[in-house]
Formats: sequence, structure tokens, C-alpha cells
Amino acid sequence: MQTVTNPEGKTRISLVQDPAFVSAIEGMPGFLYEMNPDIDMAYDYVCEVADCHSFVDDAPAWDLFYAMWEVVQEENELL
Repeated sequence: MQTVTNPEGKTRISLVQDPAFVSAIEGMPGFLYEMNPDIDMAYDYVCEVADCHSFVDDAPAWDLFYAMWEVVQEENELL
């Protein structure tokens, strides 16, 4: 189980453990192919689909998001 500790020292479970977040990440390729969004719009899409306010402070979740972003961008030859 991955956890995230914020600057105040509070620990919580990373969103990578949340099925809704994982599902949103898995849905990114279809959204990106259809909409051709910038990274901010892709971030907003994941937040909306996963029903989370933010995940930028959740390093494992951000890394998963960014890795998927790079894969799709490379497949589209947009990087």
C-alpha cells in the first residue's frame, strides 16, 4: 500500500489505491485521442472522473498520471 505524507506530517493512502482514480487514468488515452487536450485539461479530466479535488501533492498518483500523459503524447507524436 502506498501512502503520501503531506508537509504537516499527516499520512494518507495514495490515490493509486483508489479504483476510481485508476479507472480515470486508464480512460485517459481515449479522452486524449478524442479531445487532444493540454496537460491541464487532462488533469481536470482525471479529477472529474475520479471525483477528487486534486492529486498534485500525491507523488505516486502524479507519477502515474504523468507517465500515462507521456505515453499517449509519444503515441500521438506530440512531444
